[in-house]
Amino acid sequence: MGLSEFLLLYFILLMISLAAVFKKAGVSVWKAFVPVYQFMVCGELVGRKASYGLLILIPIVNIFIFAALMIDLVRSFKVYQFWHHVLVVVFAPIYLIYLSFRKDLSYQGPVLTYEKSILDAIEAARIANDTKQYNKLVAQNPFKKSPVREWAEAIIFAVFAATFIRMFLIEAFVIPTSSMEGSLVVGDFLFVSKGHYGIRMPQTIAMLPLLHNRIPVIGGESYIKKPQLKYQRLPALETIDRNDPVVFNYPEGDSVYVFPERTWSIYDLRRGSIPPMFSGAIQSGLNPLVTRPLDKMDHYIKRCIGLPGDSLEIRAQQVYINGKKGKNPENVQFMYSVLSPNAAINTRDFTKWAISTEDRMQQSPNAFYLVLNNGQKAKIKAMDPSIKIEKVDVGKLYGESGRLFPNDALHFGNWTRDDFGPIYIPKAGAKVALNKESIALYQRIIQVYEGHQLRIDGNKFYIDGKLSSHYTIEQNYYWMMGDNRHNSEDSRFWGFVPETHVVGKPLFIWMSFLEGSPSKGIVWNRIFTRADTK
Repeated sequence: MGLSEFLLLYFILLMISLAAVFKKAGVSVWKAFVPVYQFMVCGELVGRKASYGLLILIPIVNIFIFAALMIDLVRSFKVYQFWHHVLVVVFAPIYLIYLSFRKDLSYQGPVLTYEKSILDAIEAARIANDTKQYNKLVAQNPFKKSPVREWAEAIIFAVFAATFIRMFLIEAFVIPTSSMEGSLVVGDFLFVSKGHYGIRMPQTIAMLPLLHNRIPVIGGESYIKKPQLKYQRLPALETIDRNDPVVFNYPEGDSVYVFPERTWSIYDLRRGSIPPMFSGAIQSGLNPLVTRPLDKMDHYIKRCIGLPGDSLEIRAQQVYINGKKGKNPENVQFMYSVLSPNAAINTRDFTKWAISTEDRMQQSPNAFYLVLNNGQKAKIKAMDPSIKIEKVDVGKLYGESGRLFPNDALHFGNWTRDDFGPIYIPKAGAKVALNKESIALYQRIIQVYEGHQLRIDGNKFYIDGKLSSHYTIEQNYYWMMGDNRHNSEDSRFWGFVPETHVVGKPLFIWMSFLEGSPSKGIVWNRIFTRADTK
């Protein structure tokens, strides 16, 4: 069931239940079946102006308006208990039907008018210094709340508001790895807009608020996979531009092995990319496979290098888009061999220079493999002019045949991180030819991202049971890469990022800790700086 179908069913049930309550309150039943007008009637029943009900038309705000109207509606029937208010917000149609069948409850008039009269009487007694009358009115006040309830309601409202802001508007993220250095460094805390590229409506319904996919400390997933709503996205405020940093769900994050240090996908395991200390635990069954729905896959942030319809190629570390040199980020990083012929290399200032610990591989006191940008190279060279800094061919260093997308050593075995492609980035509506070579590029698109059955029989390809020589792409795809070109798990490893996986646009850095550790101090010059620089 999609979100639209779910909301339609919910609204129909709500109208039926409101009709029963309206009848109990002496209001014409037909008014419950007129969209929007029924909320104007609810406003009048609780003591507000009818125009208050029009606020139900404002997205996001309408959630809070609806909750307030439902609570005040049941209070108008003298239902003041805390948990009853929770139930009418969460299960409004069911609770309102229950209310309509309660013979011991009747409509008492607008609750807000009644409440105001009591509070006015209490205030008048206080001003008149009539202690006896004041104490009597306070003791008899049906709206009086205990301190525990006051705190509980305040906390619930805060969590409720924060959850919806996080779900629909802005979410906070932290940079855990060096894949986007030196633009975004380990320890940067970002605010990310969910609206710029179109608000993606929730798909997972049953979940713990304010948690993405894991429960802190005790571990385990923070949600229940079913029921699931279909993917839907509201209109975007802007399109993704080339070289924009983008937050998205990890495309291979549907089947993962979770470790305290990091998460590995089942596809990493099949590629042989997982170090023995992790793969051993997986093979022994200590870390079971976790399958996740789309909106609960891990979040990644990379730079959008290629747009739908682009042809991309990397030659000698330089990206080419549609045959032309692509723009390199200002602080793009590559791996270098750093050798000091005279003395040990002094690493004291490496952290201050944002040379992450995960970007340092020491060979000896005098020799390192370091991932650096031009500014960092200059600082190291300034320590000792005799230091030799040379680019590393990571393809030769790591032996990447078959480990990179599309993981087909037979047809694409010569591709490396520095010499990759050419590759076409699929665009919605484009037709792509299917053959023994191209199927490796599009198989996951057809089966996983677009949900079709694919059967391969020699040189023949059957999609949903039909023999096909071509496939029509149904959505846009993007090519994402880290600014840290030699220490970034990105599209060169797991391929295209579907439009469905796009989460939002980074706005600004609101906090930054040195190497992600509060104990090492705050990086003051990064706070409130833009996170979407190109």
